[in-house]
Amino acid sequence: MGKIIAIANQKGGVGKTTTSVNLAASLGVLEKKVLLIDADPQANATSGLGIDVEQVDVGTYQLLEHTATAEECIITVDSPNVDLIPSHIDLVAIEIELVDKEDREYMLKKAITHLKSSYDYILIDCAPSLGLLTLNALTAADAVIIPIQCEYFALEGLGKLLNTIKSVQKIHNKDLDIEGLLLTMFDQRLRLSNQVVEEVQKHFSDMVFDTIIQRNVRLGEAPSHGESIIKYDISSKGATNYLSLAKEIIKKNA
Repeated sequence: MGKIIAIANQKGGVGKTTTSVNLAASLGVLEKKVLLIDADPQANATSGLGIDVEQVDVGTYQLLEHTATAEECIITVDSPNVDLIPSHIDLVAIEIELVDKEDREYMLKKAITHLKSSYDYILIDCAPSLGLLTLNALTAADAVIIPIQCEYFALEGLGKLLNTIKSVQKIHNKDLDIEGLLLTMFDQRLRLSNQVVEEVQKHFSDMVFDTIIQRNVRLGEAPSHGESIIKYDISSKGATNYLSLAKEIIKKNA
């Protein structure tokens, strides 16, 4: 039985999509069957896996509207063992369209729960907000990964996100776990980066992944080629970090 993991943080630019794409590719290379769901209207995970967003006919929008089944939305990508449910800018409208629907927080859960028997991991790349899209992802998920950048404002907003997770656990999804806090954009030369790591590890100890994602030029270049870091440069530090994270997650869920 597969596991659904949402990758969420309402702060933008913390490495959510980078993590979603590269973790999916890393798990795939380690022979796990993975489905990545792009639940962000910016559709960066979709383009990051080499899909032309303008050519997307069915995807997360139709899935949440229940006008297409998950199977109709799934496309194969050029990454071993990875499938994708793509996003499109249309997804911006979904928050307004779902507002007056009954069980609006459960639309994604209803659409994808049956897929757990077909995949080892289903990853959801969340939008940088705590709106209905992210709420749907957290309600559908078994666990959540929270990327935290190693910068000054890193911990700002984390409390708010943890409170949101608590209320989702209380009201919509009592089984939601925190898979882990993932430190990203780490630069060991900077005292600030090291301080953030110390603070997060001190306050959240067991919740923090051992793997830390370091700042890496190749990681930044890969999306412009429509490739994961695994395909773009498997010898890079970024690829090593994400493979290490994938192994840590596999071991944790063994």
